[in-house]
Amino acid sequence: MDELPDHLVWDILSKLHTTSDRNSVSLSCRRFYSLDNDQRYSLRVGCGLVPATDALLSLSRRFPNLSKVEIIYSGWMSKLGKQLDDQGLLVLTTNCPSLTDLTLSYCTFITDVGIRHLSSCPELSSLELNFAPRITGCGVLSLAVGCKKLRRLYLVRCLNVASVEWLEYFGKLETLEELCIKNCRAIGEGDLIKLRNSWRKLRSLQFEVDANYRYMKVYDQVAVERWPKQLVPCDSLVELSLGNCIIAPGRGLACVFRNCKNLEKLHLDMCIGVSDSDIIALVQKAKHLRSISLRVPSDFTLPLLNNITLRLTDESLSAIAQHCSQLERFKISFSDGEFPSLFSFTLQGIITLMEKCPIRELSLDHVCSFNDMGMEALCSAQNLEILELVHCQEVSDEGLILASQFPSLSVLKLSKCLGVTDEGLRPLVGSQKLELLVIEDCPQVSRRGVHDAASSVSFRQDLSWMY
Repeated sequence: MDELPDHLVWDILSKLHTTSDRNSVSLSCRRFYSLDNDQRYSLRVGCGLVPATDALLSLSRRFPNLSKVEIIYSGWMSKLGKQLDDQGLLVLTTNCPSLTDLTLSYCTFITDVGIRHLSSCPELSSLELNFAPRITGCGVLSLAVGCKKLRRLYLVRCLNVASVEWLEYFGKLETLEELCIKNCRAIGEGDLIKLRNSWRKLRSLQFEVDANYRYMKVYDQVAVERWPKQLVPCDSLVELSLGNCIIAPGRGLACVFRNCKNLEKLHLDMCIGVSDSDIIALVQKAKHLRSISLRVPSDFTLPLLNNITLRLTDESLSAIAQHCSQLERFKISFSDGEFPSLFSFTLQGIITLMEKCPIRELSLDHVCSFNDMGMEALCSAQNLEILELVHCQEVSDEGLILASQFPSLSVLKLSKCLGVTDEGLRPLVGSQKLELLVIEDCPQVSRRGVHDAASSVSFRQDLSWMY
């Protein structure tokens, strides 16, 4: 091994992906130790970083070429020692000139002062802040001013990020390509308009409002009518994920739907006010959609929106079936199965979608209209490989038996389905059709009934959800 040239040793080390393997090799001799130090580009540390500043200084000097660092304090308690603070972040930025990707999770000691230190990282292009309660909008603004190459920004549960001047600054820079804002209480849907020209460069947007913080009174239509009507240019947007948002007709985020011609992935989770017209306008533009996930409020959760036009119906499914010829993944979920939607998607709408789109993965959660007839219709779904049914109580053994006749099915997942028993799975036993069978909390299915029903079987029985 001593005669191997450095470039061959580098190639060998590059094929070791787990940290334990690399540590073992680096301890075999001084030469490997030195070469591994130079080739170690990523580092993930957490509660074991004690004392935090000194340990990080030692690690950053040992690995001079670090480009990706994750600092995660999940599960931290005071007895585990002091967390990384602003001074520790200064040590990191001073000793890691190649830093491009930084994740700070549950780092509750870091303030705006520490975030300002990141301005000395000229190559920083990605930053994730997960539960950083002492960071405010001023800190994020200093980041925007100092890190000119920042392309990816994640803010999750940053409860004190109140001001939105940083959004306006990013809007002027036009550099952001991926933006995620989740459960930052002071940032609302209307603030996203302040990105302005940055919408042109944005490829991924994930925006989620804290449902526990938002009061139902803000769903009042008068509140959303204050938002401006504006043309939002978002031709580069590939992924759009919205949670607990208000969609006002022709305003705010509704403007985004009408301009996403390159969108491939859409996820709408409990978005109030989404109508058929919004979905139709979106799919008429977005011809390349491959994945759609809709978690729809039930009738019971929408007491203030009695207007039938503000619900999603089969018209949306028909438009998707007509325009989305590349759709591979489709998921429908209703928020409350005890109060199902009576005016939303019907069985025929779902069947039409399956007939016209090359769906490979179908997931139905609390969809009361899907029954044994729906299972029979899936027998002609040539592309369906993955089927997931959750709380679909109208599906019985009569329909489940037909799963063995699905042409391409390889993965079947059943959860909390009351109508299926061991008898419905009998045709699959020993058939070698399925690669994976997952049964969770179905009271009439036993462990014996799933034995040998697939190459790999996962079985769990927790019936507490029934009581």
